[in-house]
Amino acid sequence: MKKATSSDGMGMKESTEKKADMRERVKELQLQVEDLKDLVNTLLSVIVEEPDGVHSGAAPTSGQPMANMCM
Repeated sequence: MKKATSSDGMGMKESTEKKADMRERVKELQLQVEDLKDLVNTLLSVIVEEPDGVHSGAAPTSGQPMANMCM
């Protein structure tokens, strides 16, 4: 299906503007995803850290598989 355009090409201009808006929105969402990933990693680090800040082995540390854990 071909979109009907006026003789002055307004249909193409609107389409181009929509694509540019969509690309801008995608970039914004990608930045938000990256920020959220960093936040999740920080929160996970805080959660697994023991109160005294020392890893005695009771809590899982990053890099080790989490076996037998229920969330």
